Amino acid sequence: MIRVPKVRAVDSKGDAIGIIPVEEARALAREAGMDLVEVAPKAKPPVCRIMDYGKYKYEQSKKKKSSNKKQTKVQNKEIKLHVKTEEHDYNFKLKHAREFILKGNRVKMTLVFRGREIMYKDMAREMMERVDRDLSDIATTERKCVLEGRNMQSQYIPDKAKIKEYLKHTDETE
Repeated sequence: MIRVPKVRAVDSKGDAIGIIPVEEARALAREAGMDLVEVAPKAKPPVCRIMDYGKYKYEQSKKKKSSNKKQTKVQNKEIKLHVKTEEHDYNFKLKHAREFILKGNRVKMTLVFRGREIMYKDMAREMMERVDRDLSDIATTERKCVLEGRNMQSQYIPDKAKIKEYLKHTDETE
């Protein structure tokens, strides 16, 4: 509901009509078989446009949906290791971490202690430092090697500049 005496009217093609009384603007909209929509209520005087309001709402919802589809959602991925993780398994998990980071996801590496393994914190720290070194060419360490209960965790975020350099380097070698 438009509650001001005069408005700046714009027709359906986008051409300015001028500052006219609200009743006159409503009459113009009725003649055209359209609605009078307040586009900029804070302007002095408020800007009103003659348009098909239903069509306008539909187009706005389509624009919003298409912009939501284009947005990429960053996910947090977690990879669990153990103190006694063997070389092949380590490389396999590292490969997955690299894939996640290259796709733009954050990666949380968790080293889980089972039973008496908690005594080998120094071995665990060495393994986490190795992960740091192995992922340093494509990621930045967000949280470095924190012991929380029976888990030791590090978190990595993709570094776009490093990834670009890495991809450029891998393309040259192929």
